[in-house]
Amino acid sequence: MQHSDKTSLTADEWDELNFPRPEENEFDRVVERALSRRGFLQGVLVLGSGAAAMSGGLLGSSALKAAESVSSRFPFLPIAAQTDGTVHVPEGYAWKALARWGDPLFSDADDYDIAEGGPVAKSDRIFGENTDGMETFVYHGHQLIAINHEYVNPEVNLPVAQKGVPANADDVAKLKNLQGVTVMEIAQADNGWHVVKDSPFNRRITHNTPMKIVGPAAGHDLMKTAADATGTASLGTMNNCGSGKTPWGTYLTCEENFNGYFGATAQTPLPEDVKDGYKRYGINAEGAGYDYHKWDERFDTSKNPNEPHRFGWVVEIDPTDPKSTPVKHTGLGRFKHENAEVVLAADGRVVVYMGDDERGEYLYKFVSDGTYVPGGSTDGLLDDGTLFAARFNEDGTGEWLALTPETTGMGKAEMLIFARKAASAVSATTMDRPEWISANPFAVEAYCCLTNNKNRGLKTNAGGDETPVGGPNPREANKYGQIVRWRPHDDDHAGNTFDWDLYVMAGNPTVHQDAYAGSENVTPGNMFNSPDGMAFDQNGLVWIQTDGADSNEGDFAGQGNNQMLVGDPVTGEIARFLTGPKGSEVTGLCWSADRRTMFVGIQHPGGDWPDGNGALPRSTVIAITRNDGHLIG
Repeated sequence: MQHSDKTSLTADEWDELNFPRPEENEFDRVVERALSRRGFLQGVLVLGSGAAAMSGGLLGSSALKAAESVSSRFPFLPIAAQTDGTVHVPEGYAWKALARWGDPLFSDADDYDIAEGGPVAKSDRIFGENTDGMETFVYHGHQLIAINHEYVNPEVNLPVAQKGVPANADDVAKLKNLQGVTVMEIAQADNGWHVVKDSPFNRRITHNTPMKIVGPAAGHDLMKTAADATGTASLGTMNNCGSGKTPWGTYLTCEENFNGYFGATAQTPLPEDVKDGYKRYGINAEGAGYDYHKWDERFDTSKNPNEPHRFGWVVEIDPTDPKSTPVKHTGLGRFKHENAEVVLAADGRVVVYMGDDERGEYLYKFVSDGTYVPGGSTDGLLDDGTLFAARFNEDGTGEWLALTPETTGMGKAEMLIFARKAASAVSATTMDRPEWISANPFAVEAYCCLTNNKNRGLKTNAGGDETPVGGPNPREANKYGQIVRWRPHDDDHAGNTFDWDLYVMAGNPTVHQDAYAGSENVTPGNMFNSPDGMAFDQNGLVWIQTDGADSNEGDFAGQGNNQMLVGDPVTGEIARFLTGPKGSEVTGLCWSADRRTMFVGIQHPGGDWPDGNGALPRSTVIAITRNDGHLIG
């Protein structure tokens, strides 16, 4: 989730301010039904499967007994909540910075300039700002890591006197270069992990990097601009949030809050479908403060109304080939993507789970027509297929609703470009901000962080769809969030039906005695709010990262800074492993090839963050190891 020092608003708050939702009457509450319903995996536990099981009030008694008979699998002593300006990990573990915003990737780039933000000429030769999703790769003995840079804070990247306002095209070029994606080689020495400066694999992918557009929407009139009459070649990827990794070894970066980069220098009439799309996706004339549109007409919607349609996609990058052109896959739909979790169906078809991170938007799944064959062609596997949106029923079942011209009344390309409208057309379930999705490697099931939604039960989403309390979204004005999970019927991720339950409902049991206290696997010793990032390790444990309120007051008293926890899907147990510095989001998680190092992102840390220069807190990727050298996840 994006934060901005300039506005002190999150992306959701900015969007709501510019595109307010109409107030709705209060909906009936169904929290008790959600809390009393039997967990769908009760029978699976009795049969001895390694599949996940919900702890506490969401499980039947026999499942709870089975869960309680399993001892803790966590190889650490949980830590307490913290409120200071550094990272804390358990006893027996250590952390060290791997890369900080502004660190040079090449010898011709200087260290970061905290006064002027560095020269524009070298701004695409350094590690970018505000890290987010990341994945590791091994290629011919080289360890590579691809890392997203979600956004920038203009106040610290432009001369101080400008107060974060670009004064010319060079200022805008610098901001563009500090975002996007970094691909770099890393290596381990006696003093820990470091970036291999000048590696031939090192690469920055920015808002100006040439991209290919492929899939059903490529070449459509809504994708064409003055600079690209074909609608198949664009520049740049932006607001790169979560990530994904394909079975064939490529990196997926996900474009989230792209809307804030666009604005208009004049009032011009727009086609009705474009105008409606702007409203649904949060594009307005003022922008969010980057002011790209004042210095680069590509971002001026009065001159290039179709340019926003070329963002909001999942982008595939080959980390092993720095000369390769990134590819935008329109088959995966256009919305505010969080991450892209790729799994294989029983018959080898490619399945991609995706969340649209905005209040009241949807959970999606793509199923390919073709099958993945190791070493075979992967052309079309992320475009030729069917996009679905999820509907969750009150009885703990669910279905994937196919988005097709027949079900939506929209053309194939329009349906993908305006995927939100398509999901609304089939009456999918509006969700509490679907963020990271992760699939269990030991069971055919997937989990999604629903981070929070203060509008639940009170306001519609941007398309006017109701957001009733119920199902996987059981709390009105949900400030804490929850994690929903589903198990496809017939153990097939490509199937159209599933069972679901809630793995955890975050909350504060020291403040509340009702549903806002959270589920029974939330205690005063492990409580948290706003689950966001998530990944499974090779042991079948699920790691949960938070991006929420760290005031440590009121409803959030005792929860401290944002953190990373680990959960056991079998027992429902959850324990705190890491706390971030005050003001930061903990986001992005991956492992070294030997699984002895865990890489974690610390985004927008507060003023006390000890990043080494003593003057400016910088987003940092850290490397965590065990002191005994054993595996870590």
